Amino acid sequence: MKSIMSVNRLWFHPHRLHIEWADGEWSEFASVWLRDNRHEDRDAHSGQRLIDIVDVPENPRIRSAVIDGGAVRIEWEAEPRSDSFDLGWLRTNASHEGPVRPAFARRPWLAAAQLDVTRDFRWARFSELHADRALRADWLTRLLQDGIAFLSDVPPGDGSLLEAAALAGRVLETNYGLVFDVRAVPQPENLAFTDLGLGLHTDNPYREPVPGFQALHALVTSPAGGDSLFADGMAIAQHLRAVDPDAFAILTQTAIPFLYRSKEAELYAERPLIQLSCAGEVTAIHYNSRSIAPLRLAPEHLELFYAAYRRFAALLREVRFQAKFKLRDGDLVIFDNQRTLHGRSAFSSARHPRHLRGCYLSRDSVYSEAALLRREYCPEAFS
Repeated sequence: MKSIMSVNRLWFHPHRLHIEWADGEWSEFASVWLRDNRHEDRDAHSGQRLIDIVDVPENPRIRSAVIDGGAVRIEWEAEPRSDSFDLGWLRTNASHEGPVRPAFARRPWLAAAQLDVTRDFRWARFSELHADRALRADWLTRLLQDGIAFLSDVPPGDGSLLEAAALAGRVLETNYGLVFDVRAVPQPENLAFTDLGLGLHTDNPYREPVPGFQALHALVTSPAGGDSLFADGMAIAQHLRAVDPDAFAILTQTAIPFLYRSKEAELYAERPLIQLSCAGEVTAIHYNSRSIAPLRLAPEHLELFYAAYRRFAALLREVRFQAKFKLRDGDLVIFDNQRTLHGRSAFSSARHPRHLRGCYLSRDSVYSEAALLRREYCPEAFS
């Protein structure tokens, strides 16, 4: 589908194409980038590139560039050919035009204690989400924006969790199986399977890859204790960057060893507590104090790390950054396991049994499902 874009002015020199758009914005495109993105060099069915960079001229030069309908037609020096680039495609792929998927841009919620979980996050009834694909497109979009979303009235049957999770993405099998039960058991191999309160954390930083999303289905909730805690770990990391940039830098540059051992698993991985993109943006939080193995660092580095670690941990304990909510029987929450930290208050299973069932979903599958639904119900975003 071609996009109709208005252009105020177009000009070029051999190695650059410049466009001033009708809204006053302007974009600049390198000739080698244009030459590498010819429509004819992609498979018509899959869209995958048919050539490698060595097949592209090393120094392509623009001989002429003109507006031709809704496209820019370019003729090349030393090549008996011309190529057309759709104006809408150029605008969408301009380097300064923001995120590739703006609909999924994160919405931070640092002051979580001020939020009403039932009002400020996306909820849907399980049966309605199952039946309405347009509703699911909106619900998944909010899940990706906020890092958390909820379902209500999910049946208690054994397969209900997997059926609900399949509406969001693909379930990952781990040493716990496809699903795991969160309840107190004798001689637990994980502190999650006790009555203890758990501080804010992300799950399984010792896995490769770290599970992208987690789903928890409340089967039996406790009237006394067992409240769920949630926090926007990325927003708290950004807050740390603002108030203590040195501590932030240390936590992004120090590889932490995470270890999990049980009778059936030996899992180990190293990653920083705060992970950054190449552009320096926070892309993931890996915080699980229960699973950190002894660090093997020089004493002077250890002292700096522990001071920064304590600074971040203290922020995670601040009530103002925590959303507290008691799940009801039949509620289900899905959250971004590399952004949204979760925890719980203590409870007594001897007095009031508490039983949640959980599973993990691959990160790419959740984003893919959301994108496919938006392609179906918001086609203008993909034109």
